[in-house]
Amino acid sequence: MNIQIQPSPEQIELWIEQYVPEEDLFFLREEDLLTLEDYLHEVLVIPKDEFFNLSSYSQIQLVNSYEYWRISNDIQYVIVAQPDWITNLNLEVKIALFHIQVEMGRGLILPLSLFSIPDEVPTEYLVKQKGEQYVVLQYDMWKRLSVSNKEKAIQAYALEWDSWESSEVPVNIPAHLKKYANSFSTEAGANCLAATLYAVSNHLERNDWMIHEWVHQGTFTLGLKNARYSITEEGLQEGDVVTWINDGGVIQHAAYHIGNQLYFNKNGQTFFNPWKIIHWKELNEEWNAYTYRIYRKVILS
Repeated sequence: MNIQIQPSPEQIELWIEQYVPEEDLFFLREEDLLTLEDYLHEVLVIPKDEFFNLSSYSQIQLVNSYEYWRISNDIQYVIVAQPDWITNLNLEVKIALFHIQVEMGRGLILPLSLFSIPDEVPTEYLVKQKGEQYVVLQYDMWKRLSVSNKEKAIQAYALEWDSWESSEVPVNIPAHLKKYANSFSTEAGANCLAATLYAVSNHLERNDWMIHEWVHQGTFTLGLKNARYSITEEGLQEGDVVTWINDGGVIQHAAYHIGNQLYFNKNGQTFFNPWKIIHWKELNEEWNAYTYRIYRKVILS
């Protein structure tokens, strides 16, 4: 049976605190930078390649909030600014800069329709595109919005990332998964690979840290090997791990089979993606653009 889940008020409060970083980032083409040359004495201007290789700007919350993976390949520079820089720009320059951010596909740009009190949003932070108005979020402006407005907006936005509908937690779920099943995180980074490795861990409470990690493919593959999981061509069984791979053999997603076609699953690395119990039909429909592969624990005789 399907049920509705939702984050706790405490989790929503932490989302509000963490979602909009204190450092403002602006992504620009060369011609855009030239139009701002009189306003750059209080900021860092970082070449694109250098920016994405700097560890200080690879923090997972920055990656998720600004949605680096969606940003246009046309950008050549990134401006790093303190929150008061944008507020002190003249109106014409500010509006032009916000339009560029929408064009470049930067994150932290939400439809105005998600805000319960739209009149509270300063008009200079609004950009119209394809008939819809969007809000370009910046730390100083976000801080000044009312709590209720931020709560409604962030909950509505979270639902654009993942449904809050889930299967009920089955009776036979392993104890270490029960406390996370159908719940939300307050930390960015926890992804499907971490959730799956945690599921196949040795169930010790001291392994709880593992589920909150941002795990990549190489680490995941080694983790399965260390847990004595290997690829099988047989049908799915309880305790199996299912991965979905692209044409290049790169793992795009993974989930843990609890049994009865139910899986412990997390669809992304944001705190908007809950750890959910999900049925095979829904899970495979979501990832059927890829080829699935089954891993099974090897039982030593």
